[in-house]
Amino acid sequence: MSNAEEYEDRAARIASELGELCETHQIVVGVAESLTGGKIASQLAAVPGSGNWFAGAVVAYFSDVKHQLLRVPRGPVISQTAAESMASSACTLLGSDAAVAASGAGGPSGQEGQEPGTTWLAVAVGSEVHSERQIFSGEPIEILAQTQERALTLLRDVLREAI
Repeated sequence: MSNAEEYEDRAARIASELGELCETHQIVVGVAESLTGGKIASQLAAVPGSGNWFAGAVVAYFSDVKHQLLRVPRGPVISQTAAESMASSACTLLGSDAAVAASGAGGPSGQEGQEPGTTWLAVAVGSEVHSERQIFSGEPIEILAQTQERALTLLRDVLREAI
């Protein structure tokens, strides 16, 4: 099994845990993602019963889409500000109680002066926003898998603290 597959397997387990958490506490979640291109949303959608708690996702790959649709302020999109804006805007757009966002440089080259693997993640729950910077390594497929796994972990952990 490749490293990417191991991260994907962990992400699937975490998504299932999120599903149980959301079902039990009647929490609706959403996603705003960039570099992962829908991978976070697809893990959530694959969980049985996700139609009860997964509102949907915005995949904003172009910077202009982030600025216009997700209200990311002009400037770098691989930043704490961008990830936090993406998460908060996803809650508003999707009508969710919480949302996770990911923006970063998936590789193989850097972006906006950031090295490949540099990723900002954020989770919005109500008016609270939690964010973190990660630097993942490996080939682009591994960076995306690590980002997906960490985003779902962050969402799960923040929700556990909030309830």
